[in-house]
Amino acid sequence: MSTTRPPEGARTAVRQDEGFSIPPSSVWHGAGRRIHLQEVGTRDGLQAECTFVPTEDKIALVNALSATGLSKIEVTSFTSPTAIPALRDAEVVLREIERRPGVVYSALVPNLRGAERAIEARADEFNLVMSASETHNLANLRMTREQSFAALTQVVQLARAQQVSVNISLSCAFGCPMEGDVSEPTVLAWAQRFVDLGVHGLTLCDTTGMAYPGQVALLTQAARQRWPGTELTLHFHNTRGMGLANVLAGIDAGADRFDASLGGIGGCPYAPGATGNVCTEEVVHALQLMDYDTGVDLEGLIAASRRLPGLISHDTPSQITKAGRRLDLHPVPADFETIRTRALARDTVPSL
Repeated sequence: MSTTRPPEGARTAVRQDEGFSIPPSSVWHGAGRRIHLQEVGTRDGLQAECTFVPTEDKIALVNALSATGLSKIEVTSFTSPTAIPALRDAEVVLREIERRPGVVYSALVPNLRGAERAIEARADEFNLVMSASETHNLANLRMTREQSFAALTQVVQLARAQQVSVNISLSCAFGCPMEGDVSEPTVLAWAQRFVDLGVHGLTLCDTTGMAYPGQVALLTQAARQRWPGTELTLHFHNTRGMGLANVLAGIDAGADRFDASLGGIGGCPYAPGATGNVCTEEVVHALQLMDYDTGVDLEGLIAASRRLPGLISHDTPSQITKAGRRLDLHPVPADFETIRTRALARDTVPSL
């Protein structure tokens, strides 16, 4: 499958898909366009779980995910083990996973001490996090935004000295559960400060599931126009059932990188009723049906997801693991031939 978009002159053609004419340039037909899926379930997902997943099981899960062809895996977090006991084995996990060429192994890094630990464990990338909302930043990180920026500036400087890539994730970029809407100029202004520091990537995070497609399209377009050379990722939660719609809105606006969580696990303590991130296997399934190239082995991804309930001691939101893929067909009823014979024996044509 091609990983490039068709030339401009080819976009007037149409594809016949089950009786419908779909313009190749439409979001509904990817025409082989490459979309990168970045797994965050092993960090964003597992950190929200009450059950501690044994270290060897975490390593096996990351190895299974690596084999599916995901572009990036956020393996763990170097936050204080007291704050997030579910990921207290961060160093061991990151050191002992099997690293596959072409896969970026990222870790959340909150401060200088976390960065030092991540460097020792050989993280390919630091994912730094602060909120575009002052209230959420104080509630979640116990710092003002300016204090967070000052602390993270030191981490960026260390990363540059150690030649480690840095991504900045701006939480609540699409709304704060305590403040409401966060203005686009506010989000872009904070992003600009990190771009000026020289970060490699920027993630706009729908931390509490408040994003909607029209908003996603506008903010994505603004970010792409302002920083065409910065790797842009969109991070959605499915709290209000708009996760996949938001992914498609982002694609339509030019985004090609998305965070997702195996099984759809995850959540946020500051969003009542919050569900997890968009489900990796559901996003891959949908995009592959629309002829996007995700580079991901869906069968392997589903197999990995089906292991999750046994690891976290509860079911996951994933519908694909329950219902199967669109064309995972079922056998006809055992008495189907009897049903057919009886149906054909009926006089279904009225007499004239």
